[in-house]
Amino acid sequence: MTQLLEKAYQRIAQLPESEQDTIASVILDELASEEQWSEKFAVSGDLLSRMAQQARLEHSEG
Repeated sequence: MTQLLEKAYQRIAQLPESEQDTIASVILDELASEEQWSEKFAVSGDLLSRMAQQARLEHSEG
């Protein structure tokens, strides 16, 4: 764990349980969102690469 994350964890641990749960939910939601974006970009990255390659070919052919 990084020092910054450890510092955040220590501060969060001092909060009431309800606030800890709120922060935990926000963090988990953000991590899930990041995973979804990563998956979407992984799939679309291949598609965009193929489209760019096709566009370069069409451009070079006039």
